[in-house]
Amino acid sequence: MALKLSCAFATSLDTPEHTRIAESLGYERAWYYDSPALYPDVWVQLCRAAERTERIGLGTGVLVPHLRHPMTNAAAIATLVDAAGAERVAIGIGTGFTACVSMGRRPLTWRYVNEYVAALRALLRGEEIEWDGGRARMMHWPGYGAARPIEVPFVFAAGGPKGIAAAKAAEGVFGVFQPVPDFDWSVVLILGTVLDPGESAGSTRAIEAAGHAGTVMFHYAVEHNMLDMIAGGEQWLESYRALPEATRHLTMHDGHLVGVNEHDRPYVNGELLAGHGLAMDRGAWRERLAALAEGGATEVAYQPAGPDIPRELEAFAAAANG
Repeated sequence: MALKLSCAFATSLDTPEHTRIAESLGYERAWYYDSPALYPDVWVQLCRAAERTERIGLGTGVLVPHLRHPMTNAAAIATLVDAAGAERVAIGIGTGFTACVSMGRRPLTWRYVNEYVAALRALLRGEEIEWDGGRARMMHWPGYGAARPIEVPFVFAAGGPKGIAAAKAAEGVFGVFQPVPDFDWSVVLILGTVLDPGESAGSTRAIEAAGHAGTVMFHYAVEHNMLDMIAGGEQWLESYRALPEATRHLTMHDGHLVGVNEHDRPYVNGELLAGHGLAMDRGAWRERLAALAEGGATEVAYQPAGPDIPRELEAFAAAANG
């Protein structure tokens, strides 16, 4: 099976236009992040994108259950289905590491996510559910929401054993950096930039376009107890220990997946980007994509960043298509 090329966005006010550009470049789907402390409302931006596009798939990458009552997301899904058509809609959902931690909360349990998705699916089928002690059912008359039943695929953002086990009940799985194998639909999120011929990974442009990925490497390493794999990792972590614990997360997630904040800037450089495959030439990116496909990925979701998102989308599509 050929590896499908999709994109992911740290959702901005310009993301609907960037999605139109992605569609023109042949991207299969656009996944929008759902972190309200960092980005505009995911559903508003997805519906704006639906109005500007005709073919490209549209999905949440990923929803965070505790942010909204299941009915709120059910109504939003119905609205997007009406705007784009059910065949273009996919719902990514997870425990909400970034969206939770950026607001000082811990990620949710997979048990809660499973219960939430079951309730959400039931609502979309037109069934009645019980949630937070109350009974609820989608009661939209014609013209007030897409007709039930509404069938859209769900993709679980999972990495550990519990998440992967939970994803068996979904239509697909969403991994970060590496694919989750043994799924018919395995999306993997990748970050970085395509270097111009002769360009250094430490160039100003490369840092602006891929620095966000370097910062996330620190976050990923801390989350997976792998900080020793990154040069300067312990110093980076120590710099955060000096901040008040109650508000530390506000600094750590400032500009998350958008750029490099002032606190992290001393630790993000060309050596970091090159060493972790975040700033590479076309040939190296093609090799990376081939390895991801060999590892079980069926779809790659590339997230561009920096001041020139169209350039990043175009350069990556050119690299992926050889």
